Order: sequence, then structure tokens, then C-alpha cells
Amino acid sequence: MENLQELKAKFVEIFGGEGEQRCFFAPGRVNLIGEHTDYNGGHVFPCALDVGTTAVARKRIDRKLRLYSMNFPEKGIIEVSLDSLIYSEEDDWANYPKGVAATLQKNNINLEFGLDVLFFGNIPNGAGLSSSASIEMVTAVMLNDIFNLRQDMVELVKMGQQAENEFVGVNCGIMDQFAIGMGKEEHAILLDCQTLDYQYSPFRLKDHTLVIANTNKRRGLADSKYNERREQCDRALEQLQGELKIDSLGELSIEQYEANKHLIQDDTDRKRAKHAVYENQRTLAAVEKLNAGDIEAFGKLMNESHISLRDDYAVTGTELDALVEAAWDAGAVGARMTGAGFGGCTINLVHKEASNSFIEKVGEQYEAATGIKADFYIVKIGSGAQEI
Repeated sequence: MENLQELKAKFVEIFGGEGEQRCFFAPGRVNLIGEHTDYNGGHVFPCALDVGTTAVARKRIDRKLRLYSMNFPEKGIIEVSLDSLIYSEEDDWANYPKGVAATLQKNNINLEFGLDVLFFGNIPNGAGLSSSASIEMVTAVMLNDIFNLRQDMVELVKMGQQAENEFVGVNCGIMDQFAIGMGKEEHAILLDCQTLDYQYSPFRLKDHTLVIANTNKRRGLADSKYNERREQCDRALEQLQGELKIDSLGELSIEQYEANKHLIQDDTDRKRAKHAVYENQRTLAAVEKLNAGDIEAFGKLMNESHISLRDDYAVTGTELDALVEAAWDAGAVGARMTGAGFGGCTINLVHKEASNSFIEKVGEQYEAATGIKADFYIVKIGSGAQEI
């Protein structure tokens, strides 16, 4: 995080003048295991990071929202009225905070006056660490606290997801907003995406560290492939429901899936469903291993997750595969793609004392294979969205 004093000074430079400033922070997130299970009613296992989005805000006496991002200074101040919040392509990044304000109003929550808000994010852009959900949740917590709305965090999480689904038009599951809102230092969250039941698992890495590697291949989340995977899984579910009383693929055990997979007519749909079922069970097993302190077994399940995302779900692509293979060659305890896929990041569980040589080796091998330079970040597990 940039020094808060610097952000406050920048706020005055951009918006001028007097009045009380309040500061809020929402982290980014990374999913340790459980990928593309969220919208299939399965479990995910994300954690909040120590990088994220900071917002400095001050009340106005009118109904204007004036938004400025230090990450997109060329866009200047984006000014909108609380009385006419609509999605606009030229407002770019500002559609996320606008969407949250619009969603609160849609849920009959009154926002009495406007705000000046300065945002600064230190999440690598487009890397799949959920910078969009981080902006949504820092906005949600900010509005909740400034307007004294008394919404609990899970309600804010749901409205953050609603903003992304309905206002921005990206059909994301609830994991990103949940991990960012509910994050807890040195813990990951096992979340059942169907029921929102959750439990914290200690993730204290004494001899290991988490390294995020960015392929630097940009991908848009509103990508047609993402919606295509959802349709394939929905079709498979519908065909299974011909014989089975289930509401989601996440309810199936591996045995039930294997006994009934013949009901899914299309080969491709069958592979997509297989990933959803196996990945969900893998996630539950991984949490058990972690709780038992078996980091090596946890890492092995991470590797299996990547193989399934590559072979059954087909969301990895050349760059992610090259980055993960380089990590395996360099001795990672576990390595897998994380996020929606088709670019973005990998998450690597690495022996602490080997982390520098790991980064060097993987960087060289990846660049030789793809011609692209990867970026690496050693991250810690941080807390959830809050006023600071």
C-alpha cells in the first residue's frame, strides 16, 4: 500500500480543500484450489492478499460522485450523479464503484449525498487477482461505513457480486467478493458456494512461501469462453437431473458422477462436468491435508487441479501451461493456474529458502518457451475489507 499520508495529500491535490477524509482498504484474492467450482455449486479455497485497493473518501453536500484513480490518471475525474447511475463504456474502471452504489440503491438503501473518492490499487492489473472485486468491496465497505448503513459483510459481498453480474455484465460467482470481504490474516476460507457456509483454515507457512507468477498474457474476464464453460456445465447438470435429484454438480461424489456420466450426451460437456466434480472433491481433500499440516500432499493436489483445468476444462492455454511446467521443473511443492484462465496468474507453493532461485529458474524457462517475461510476487495472506 502506498503511504496513506501520500494518498491523502494526492486527494487534496485532485479534489482540493477541506473536510474529513476517511480511508478504506480491500485486498486482492488468490484461490489456492477449487477453480471453476464456484458457479457449479462446489467449494473454493481462497485467501485475501496483502495487496489491494485503497480508497480515500470525503462527503459532498450534493448528489455527485466524483471518482479518480491513481492507476488511470489519464481518465481524470469521472463525475456522475447518484440519481442516474448507468453503465457507460467510457467510464471504464469507474463502472465498478458506480455499480456498487447503484446496487445498494436497487436494494432500497438510501445514499443521502455524494462523495469525492480517490482510489489506488497495487494489484497487478489484468492478472486475475480480482482487482475488480477489490474495487467493488472497498466501495461497499466505504458506503456502508460513511452512510452508517449497518449492512453485515455477507450482505455487502452479495451486493458486490450483484453489481458485477447485473451492472457490469460479468457472470462471476461469489468467491472473489467473499474472499475479499471475509478474508482473515494467515487463514484461507473454505467456502461452499451453494450455501455460503464457510470455515477458516489456518494457512501458516513456516518453511514455505506463496509466489504468484503473472504470465503477462492479458485476458478479459467477460471472455466468451467463461460463459461457454458455464453453459456446458449447465447442460451437463440438466441431463444428470433427468435421473438424479441434484441442484448442482457440486453435490455429486466422484462415485455418483462415474455411475451417471453416461447421461451426459456430449463428450465435451462430460469432461467439463468431470472437472467440476473432481475439483470440488480435491478441494475438500486439500483442506483436510492442510489442517493435518501435510503441505506436500496439499501441493500435490494443486498440481492435479492444474492438470484437470488443462485436460478436462481446457482453460489454461500455452502460457499458463508453460509457467506451471517451469514451476514443476524448478521444484515447486505445488503449482497451478488460478482465476478464470486463458492468461493471468499461477499460484506456487515454494520452499522459502529456494524462492529466489525458483523465481530466476522459472522466469528463464518461461521466457525461453513463450518469448514473454513473467512477473513474480511473493505474497502474504492478509485481512479482509475494512476502514483503515
